[in-house]
Amino acid sequence: MTSSRPYLIRAIHDWIGDNDLTPYILVNAESPDAVLPLQFVENGKIVLNISATAISGLHIDNDWLLFSARFNGQAMDISIPITAILAIYAKENGQGMVLDRDEEGDETPPPGPPGSTSGSKAGTRAAKKPHLQLVK
Repeated sequence: MTSSRPYLIRAIHDWIGDNDLTPYILVNAESPDAVLPLQFVENGKIVLNISATAISGLHIDNDWLLFSARFNGQAMDISIPITAILAIYAKENGQGMVLDRDEEGDETPPPGPPGSTSGSKAGTRAAKKPHLQLVK
């Protein structure tokens, strides 16, 4: 069977939004394939606001969570392997889900994010990041 992790992330994200709360994710920033704003990493983890008012172009598929955001005024395309997401919860009340770490141990690293031709090698992905575009 496929991993339930991306389905749970999408469902909890929708549930938090339906209740007019702010979805946050806790990410393992030490994941070699993650493209993150490293200046905000603490103890190997980072918390990111993934609400529609904070980011643009959110895409959650079975292998990647992708979006664009601004950090200290600089635009950045964020790419997070689904296996690097440790929890998703509402900022206002902490309700959400800590994701099972046992499930990620059996998976091979995902291929590069959609649109990437470099595979999952961190060294080559850093040179060619995915391009996300806001469509209105």
